[in-house]
Amino acid sequence: MTQEASLFQRRRSLTSAELAVIPWFKLLLPDERERAASDLKVTDAKPGDYVCRTGRPVTYWFGVIDGLLKMSTDNAEGQTMTFTGIPPGGWFGEGTALKREAYRYNIQALRKSMVAGLHVDTFHWLLDHSIGFNRFVMNQLNERLGQFIAAREIDRMTNPDIRVARSLAALFNPVLYPGLGTILRITQQELAYLVGLSRQRVNQALTTLTEQGAIAVEYGGLRVTDLQALRTGIF
Repeated sequence: MTQEASLFQRRRSLTSAELAVIPWFKLLLPDERERAASDLKVTDAKPGDYVCRTGRPVTYWFGVIDGLLKMSTDNAEGQTMTFTGIPPGGWFGEGTALKREAYRYNIQALRKSMVAGLHVDTFHWLLDHSIGFNRFVMNQLNERLGQFIAAREIDRMTNPDIRVARSLAALFNPVLYPGLGTILRITQQELAYLVGLSRQRVNQALTTLTEQGAIAVEYGGLRVTDLQALRTGIF
């Protein structure tokens, strides 16, 4: 049994509380909301499960209700380049869904995660009928472009402290991840997977960022105290 099949078999409808945390759902008109709610499904992804795989055809537009996912791709030499992490509140794959093409990246759960999916046909129906949904998707695409440009820059950085800082800043994007707030529930090992450094080196970088007042390490996560410093690498 493939991971994708298992995820599909575990799907269910969303509760009212789960629908309430979807950032674009509240932008819909009543009839649009009813159509979306009847189609939305949620499933539990276990650590290591692939939600999307390179080369697979798009069937859903996905969002994270709870947990943490990783977006990455593998090159011809077998090396993995991580684009970004996707924390709660993040929706992804709108470009692929718009073009109805195969995925060009992998999406993998770093921890147990609750992932919602809207069928690509309903995604296109909302684009055809909802102004609010269109604006949301347009803002997503615009912000995503900047995110991937930043990801390329981060991947080439040699200063580990700045690399960790910029990677953390990307996870606190208020447009792409509006439900996150100022606290990110993430372990040092999960951050190491996202940044592409060892856990020990990430620990050193977090110590530096804490000493400079950019973050505060709390039990089970991080609190950002100076987002601008993380974005600029000046701390």
